[in-house]
Amino acid sequence: MVTAHKLAGELPAQRVEEAKGRAAALLLAFRHGNQVAFDAALDRLLDDRAEREVVTLLAWVAAEAVRKAYAPEVGDRVLRALARRAPQGEIGVLVDEESADAARLIEAVRGGQVAAVRQLVAATPDTTFLLGGLLQAVAMMLPLVPEDEVDEVLAELRLRQSPVPAAV
Repeated sequence: MVTAHKLAGELPAQRVEEAKGRAAALLLAFRHGNQVAFDAALDRLLDDRAEREVVTLLAWVAAEAVRKAYAPEVGDRVLRALARRAPQGEIGVLVDEESADAARLIEAVRGGQVAAVRQLVAATPDTTFLLGGLLQAVAMMLPLVPEDEVDEVLAELRLRQSPVPAAV
């Protein structure tokens, strides 16, 4: 039988598991480029600017390690499993397809509820499913939009995405 001894200054196992969950949520946000979720997670963890920079660099290193160690879908599964262990706080960590609520996001945008939008995005470090739901909603609404308005939106998007002006 293995007996666990608690050393002086050592964190209890529960706190270690909670820290692992928070770190995984931070890595998911970093890995998926969700700056809002990453910043929100850092705000909950850190106050000092220098510490933020160190954590950002460590998150980059860890994200690179995950990227090199696992295929993308496997790395995400590992991080999602760790993030699920995070304790529920002010903002829960949304990592599953079922919890990514694109309808709530659209309602918040439609109602001009900036704080609700930020909270939903910050609570979703893995935006894969949230963006997928948003794309599905756009596809469902697109037939209801007059073609000339769709053409205007497409022209503006092309202008924004074009690396070189069309006249060149």
